Amino acid sequence: MKITKKLYVEGMSCSHCAKSVADAVGAIPGVKKVDVNLNKGLATVKLESEIADTVFGAAITDAGFTLKQVA
Repeated sequence: MKITKKLYVEGMSCSHCAKSVADAVGAIPGVKKVDVNLNKGLATVKLESEIADTVFGAAITDAGFTLKQVA
């Protein structure tokens, strides 16, 4: 099963911010790959299995950013 989620993140302003988000989301068990587009404020996440949106929100908040929307 291939699952992809798009996480719209607020507060990223530089490549270090994007790396922080990628590292935080990538550390979640079940996440296979994370690609962050700084200009769009978007993290595209490939998953092994379904993960609750609240788990992404907590990881992003802990990294110092805000999860605006999950698609």
